[in-house]
Amino acid sequence: MTAKVSLADVERVAELAHMELTPDETQSMLHDLNEILDYIAQLNELKTDSVAPLAQVSELEGPGEKSSLRNDAVMPSLNRAAVMSEAPETDQVFFKVPKVIER
Repeated sequence: MTAKVSLADVERVAELAHMELTPDETQSMLHDLNEILDYIAQLNELKTDSVAPLAQVSELEGPGEKSSLRNDAVMPSLNRAAVMSEAPETDQVFFKVPKVIER
């Protein structure tokens, strides 16, 4: 396996993600990321000339050449007052949630 991601790369990505990795986790992440890149390199070797490109998976057709997705249908929403009355904290328009990202 040729190293494509360096230890410095892993440490920088962890820093950008505000993650603290132990030395064992850093080594494991280095191995995993290089394995992923090796797998992608294998996929890039496949001959896909005869495969039509797709912009969305929804372009695939299901059995009987019909779309595999259901038709859109307008349906009533939940009653806001009923939903908000069940919320632990709300301003009657939005749910209030605690801050989860600290910087």
